[in-house]
Amino acid sequence: MKTLTIVLTDGPYISEYAEIACKLAENALKQYQVNIFLYLDAVHIPKKGQTPSFFSSAGELFTGLAEKGAVIRACARCAAARGYIAEEETANGSNCRDYIPGIKISSLYELSEMLSKSDKVISL
Repeated sequence: MKTLTIVLTDGPYISEYAEIACKLAENALKQYQVNIFLYLDAVHIPKKGQTPSFFSSAGELFTGLAEKGAVIRACARCAAARGYIAEEETANGSNCRDYIPGIKISSLYELSEMLSKSDKVISL
């Protein structure tokens, strides 16, 4: 199966990149393995408890993608710099108590591996 990797750098509600990435990933999952890597301020996307009044919850969209098989990872250094700490044990498919289920904090080494195994890469 071919692989698509999407790299996001903007935080939620700054632009529509999170929503665009979700729509791309949703359609791509029909034919591709999908990886999403959250970098820089995009590590805020899976934060629990976000309830924007005029936008859809980006975190909930990403949970749906994870449930459908997308691999979603957040940069460990970016996350730590913003107060999200990876823990040893995972719960609900996540290794950060501040994150919604299905998203894990990982290293840039995993991004490198994702990119090297991808047939297509999109950066938003």
